Amino acid sequence: MGLKKYVADADTTIVNAFPPNLQTRATGANAGAADVMEVYSIYARENTGSQELSRVLVKFPISSISTDRTNGVVPASGSVSFYLKLYNAQTSKTVPRDLKLVVLPVSQSWQEGVGLDLENYEDKTKGNTGANWMSASNTAAWTSVGGDYLISSSFSALTASQTFSTGLEHLEVDITPLVEKWMSGDINNYGVGVHLTASQEAYYSSSTGENTGSIIDNVDGATKSYYTKRFFARGSQFFFSRPAIEARWNSTTKDDRGDFTYSSSLAPPSENLNTLYLYNYVRGQLTNIPVVGTGKIYVSLYSGSAAGTAPSGSRLKLYDGTQVATGGYVSTGIYSCSVGITGANTPLKRIYDVWFSGSTAAGADVTQFYTSSFEPTVINASPIVTNPVYYLNITNLKNKYRSNETTRFNLYVRHKNWNPTIFTVAEATAETTTIHSASYRVYRLLDGLEAVPYGTGSDLHTLLEYDMSGNYFDFDMDLLEPGYAYGFKFSFYNSALRSWLEQPYAFKFRVEDYEY
Repeated sequence: MGLKKYVADADTTIVNAFPPNLQTRATGANAGAADVMEVYSIYARENTGSQELSRVLVKFPISSISTDRTNGVVPASGSVSFYLKLYNAQTSKTVPRDLKLVVLPVSQSWQEGVGLDLENYEDKTKGNTGANWMSASNTAAWTSVGGDYLISSSFSALTASQTFSTGLEHLEVDITPLVEKWMSGDINNYGVGVHLTASQEAYYSSSTGENTGSIIDNVDGATKSYYTKRFFARGSQFFFSRPAIEARWNSTTKDDRGDFTYSSSLAPPSENLNTLYLYNYVRGQLTNIPVVGTGKIYVSLYSGSAAGTAPSGSRLKLYDGTQVATGGYVSTGIYSCSVGITGANTPLKRIYDVWFSGSTAAGADVTQFYTSSFEPTVINASPIVTNPVYYLNITNLKNKYRSNETTRFNLYVRHKNWNPTIFTVAEATAETTTIHSASYRVYRLLDGLEAVPYGTGSDLHTLLEYDMSGNYFDFDMDLLEPGYAYGFKFSFYNSALRSWLEQPYAFKFRVEDYEY
């Protein structure tokens, strides 16, 4: 699984708006404990040129992401994407259309506060903790009213934006460069500010060309109002709607040992290579092979007659004319090698792969680490367009799971109308079909809420892996709210239709938060 979520640890709304009496501005108001956050711009409500703005501040536990990276939970920089997600909060207020929100890194420490009121703005800081329009904390003012942000051209790569057509959409933007800067310590983690783009925040022209009092000089601003866009805050009762950073990555291991095919003119060059994996467990823990470390490892293929017998003869010739394939380090204790082999006209019953550290001048293996075997298959064309129908089962599914556990699920797949002919011997393990492009989603049974949607976009973070035993995936139960029942659904990619087809099976389970 390539998905981890980090919920905000502080958020608030700051405003320079007029309360209902239209007498004084609510610049001292704080909403750090409110269950929603609000972004808007109001033009000419108090007079013909008045400006009223609302902005959001959100901060995240970046130290937790760094710890997970150190522990190998989150991949290294360049192999993971981070998305800021804010969830739309339904409101009886007017919702602006065609608005554009910008996300900027905050450049100063600020306090969340305990204010609740987003209607009359009566929860003032008055020297107590909490950020407002004028002050970042009870001890420090903002350098610029409305918050301090990294806005120079040198920080342009750290900003993000999103346009909302209907105003009802969630906010989801890629902030990977910013999160990486936070984790590296290049900039301090003060969170982000979210507000309307400058051209949509209300117009105001100062005679001095500078901010006056609590009002922002904005001669390129809008002379129309954008009121009001609301998001759920971290104090929301809705578990799946709290602001979060999602770490997404493609962690799929695709081991072709169970679906090894001969090189064929029917397949493109990339499909004529098969990837094999070696997993080095020492006392139950993945461990690097000392003489290999993170360097090269080598693989040779031999013929064999049946499982359990020793490889025989000399090394088989590979697709490129060599007899030794070079593999490499994947991650701690895991090595892989891509190989291809011809010989479809005289296919072998079984092939043995021998992993070793190198070769002598005479070609003898040096320090053999592991020998395994597999049955290769031949790629065949078909006179018809296939429309496979599958039977699915999660073979190790339990009724309940703890909210703090990560579980590996094994998905058994076979063609639904598979009907083997058995003469004398039946195998103990049923044959499984490997699905090369499969994805999962999770939904809540109570109301159908999609807790984890299919991740089949650029990050491919919900793809299933596979090895000799079939498809599998890892899932972190911490992504789900305890006390509810959920279901897994699966979708397979159909290349003929060029689309993902959801399978008609649901696998149900419950997540519990035990106190002992």
